[in-house]
Amino acid sequence: MILTYTFFQNALIVSILMGVLLPMIGVFLVLRRYAMIGDTLAHASLAGVAGGLLFNINPILGAFIFTAFAGALIEFLRGFFRKYSEIILSVILAIGVGAAITIISSGKLHANANSFLFGSILTVTRDDVRMVLGLSIAASVTLIFLYDQLIYTVFDEDAARLANVKVKIINYAFSILVAAAISVSIRIVGMMVIGSMIALPVATAMQVAKSFRGTVLWSIAFSLIDIISGLFLSYLFNVAPGGFTALLSALILLVIIGIKNAGRRIAAGRL
Repeated sequence: MILTYTFFQNALIVSILMGVLLPMIGVFLVLRRYAMIGDTLAHASLAGVAGGLLFNINPILGAFIFTAFAGALIEFLRGFFRKYSEIILSVILAIGVGAAITIISSGKLHANANSFLFGSILTVTRDDVRMVLGLSIAASVTLIFLYDQLIYTVFDEDAARLANVKVKIINYAFSILVAAAISVSIRIVGMMVIGSMIALPVATAMQVAKSFRGTVLWSIAFSLIDIISGLFLSYLFNVAPGGFTALLSALILLVIIGIKNAGRRIAAGRL
């Protein structure tokens, strides 16, 4: 029985935590039209992983530290490139990927960083589970605490300022939340597809939900289905869980869109 293996138990615990945390972050990113920021920070997280391996500290912690820095830097640079926000993403990618390639190519790493590119259920340890659990709890508590303020900033930052919401502080705090979500996920899904894990369950939820709260709940449901199914099936087919989970998530989105479209046609008497 696969669940008797310790490495799979560790991977399953991390997957459940990811399945709840990623869509909670993703809803706010998608509604703010910042989905690509998640993808950018995911790619930049490799520099934190490489730095962690270089200095012999937990690579997940290294990813969190660097990604939090990159997220804060994005928020800082927004003040200088308000009309050209895509330039900011290019700057962060240049710093993150450039630093990662430099460290990896130096030949001084204490371990192989490839598992963080594509994800691997075989490399998840109890220490990783504890680290992921701690970051997930901290991120979830912060998200709940800032929930109302985040909703204000999502729909209208100017109105939020008029309502005395500390928009800049909220944005910096949210950047750290995104960093936490990404860093806890790279061990399983890999940095190459974290962006899709953040955005696709939310996109699927938006096809069926009728309210903001409903979107959050449906996003979590679809995310858990995607990640847990992807974990089991990737082990069965002996493929990287990250890529397979991304494909499964995209397939579910297309199926939901197809069902919704067919329902509209039936309701309109076209079928």
